[in-house]
This record gives sequence, structure tokens and C-alpha cells, in this order.
Amino acid sequence: MAKRDYYEILGISKSATAAEIKKAYRKMALKFHPDKNPDDSEAESKFKEAAEAYEILSNADKKARYDQFGHQAFDGSGGFGGGGGGMNMDDIFSQFGDIFGGFGGGGGFSGGGFGGGQQRRVKGSNLRIRVKLTLEEIANGVEKKIKVKRKVQAEGTTYRTCSTCNGSGQITRITNTILGRMQTAATCTTCGGAGQTIDQKPAEADAHGLIIKEETVSIKIPAGVVDGMQLKVTGKGNEAPGNGISGDMLVAIEEQDHESLQREGDNLHYDMYISLPDAVLGTSKEIDTVTGKVRIKVEAGVQSGKILRLRGKGIPNINGYGKGDLLVHVNVWTPKTLNKEQKEFFESMREDEHFLPKPESSDKSFFEKVKDMFS
Repeated sequence: MAKRDYYEILGISKSATAAEIKKAYRKMALKFHPDKNPDDSEAESKFKEAAEAYEILSNADKKARYDQFGHQAFDGSGGFGGGGGGMNMDDIFSQFGDIFGGFGGGGGFSGGGFGGGQQRRVKGSNLRIRVKLTLEEIANGVEKKIKVKRKVQAEGTTYRTCSTCNGSGQITRITNTILGRMQTAATCTTCGGAGQTIDQKPAEADAHGLIIKEETVSIKIPAGVVDGMQLKVTGKGNEAPGNGISGDMLVAIEEQDHESLQREGDNLHYDMYISLPDAVLGTSKEIDTVTGKVRIKVEAGVQSGKILRLRGKGIPNINGYGKGDLLVHVNVWTPKTLNKEQKEFFESMREDEHFLPKPESSDKSFFEKVKDMFS
């Protein structure tokens, strides 16, 4: 089932400000909050949907990628998520708990670690890696197995509830002011907001009970990604202490140069050089594409600079809008040295009507060809 547009979910326009996005999310979250809609699976689904939309649109970089590439910029095909798709309620409350401050007139909702002093879940740090892809891999999609070193909980590590914050991860202070009593909350300095402290740990573990372990992670990369795009593999970052949730792995795409093809958006360009006899008599040539070699026919009398378009032989669009084309640029190679017999032949052809330039209306100028390429 196709995902709904994030702007539609929050009921806002693409020009909405950060404050308007936050306000719209608060409204949706309040309406569909689990505490207000107990045992209502549809309300819970909409609550998660709104959280996913807010996670993307509240982040300037993610919002820009979403505006350009849509859901494909985050979802890919198997394993990538903008955030909400793989979120559970703990994820949402952990990441956006501050958004709910003030809901319910002071009583607050009980779910997910805010209100009622319930235990928070800390999220581990993200890992960032760079993956180099060939043009063929980008065109066809690929699954990469990458070795990474990530922090995981050491075997034998045990935790106990933090005695300072009683597991809430926060310290609440009440201050008397001229305006009355004011309540503020700050992250617990003893447990760092985890709500738990180390009870026992092996010698090789760090102060948080974590060790560095090398793992092989399988990453499915969809066809059509572009250089500089960042994808996310949920839960494959560093683990968090205690009952925390793992961070994410952020995968930056690096496109490698191709030996004979040049990419321009979803289109590809290929420079084909032919000899003067082949241009005069016509020929067929085998050229590279991202799906293998193909043979194309060159008509007799072809002019240097002519562009042959092979439709659908380019890169798949990341948003699923078909494929680009392969544009073959014909270059007639003029020999720089000739023997005596060849020179005499071309000397005799100087005034021959067949060798005089006679451009036809169908022979476009250089600027017209450039215009066609970008239209």
C-alpha cells in the first residue's frame, strides 16, 4: 500500500514554516494519542503516521530530500525508512516527547516516558558510512554487504534502576518565583537520561557496558539513487545502554565515474567516434549501456554532432517515473595524416558537388541540439 503524502497527513502546505509544522503535528498527536484512544488500532496507526511525517518535515535536510525525491529518498526497497515506518511507540515518545509538553492541562499522558515519571528509552548514536556504486549498480539496484564496527551491549552486563531519578531519566526541580511555583525538568546527570546505571560489566566493556563488535550488514540500495543521497538503515547504529534502542546507520551514496558513459539526471551520454568512410557509407557499432552492450545502426551520410536517442536505456527514476534515455553523440573522426594517393583523391573532390556542405532544414544547429537535450 502506497504511503500518503507527509504534507497531506499533517494537513499543511509545502510552504509551511517550522512552527506551523510543529503545531500541526501537536494537533494530530493529541487527536490520535493512544491514551485518548485506548485499544483503537486505527488511531494508533494515524498517530505513528503523523510521527513519521513530523520526523521528516521537521528536519531541514530530510525535508529537502523528501521534496525532491519523495518517499523513495528514505524508503528505498527493503530496509530503508524515513523513520516512522519502523517506529514503535517507544521510538516516538523517546524522540518527540518534548512536543507533548503541556498536553492535557498538566496531568499529561502516561505513555512512552513522559508524564507520570515513567522510564525513558535512550537512543544509541548513529553510524555514518559511505558506499561507492558503479553506474551499473545504480541503474539496476544492488544489495551490498558491508562490514561495520558498532557498539553493542557486552555479554554479562547488567543494569539497575538509577537511584537519582528513579528510572525516569530526568530530574524535576520546583522553584518558587514571583509568578508562583515553576517546575523544570533536566536530563539526569547520573545516568545520562537512560534511567539505568551499570550494575555489573566485564572488564573489556566501556563505562556504559558496551563493546565494539564487527558485523556484516546487508544494505539493499534501490535503483536510481544519486550521488550525495543519504539513506537510512533503521536500528543498525550503535546500541544504547540498558533498555535503550539502537541508533541508525546513515548510508551516503558515492557514484563512481564510468569509463564511457556520462550521467545527467536520469539520462546517459555516450560519445561514439566513427571514421570518415563509415560516415559516408553507413555502418553499425557496438556501444556500452548500463545493461550490457548493444549494436546500433548508423545511416549513410550521418553528420558529426548528430544525436541518436535510445529510449529507456538510461537510469530508472528514483520516484518510479520510468527510465531516462541514452543519448549517443556521433563524432566523425577526420584523419590528420594521408598518403599521396589519399591526398590526390580528396584534392580531386574539393569541388565535387557531393562533398560540398549542403545543410538541410532537418540538420539542427549546435544550439538547437543542446536545447533538445534539456527539453
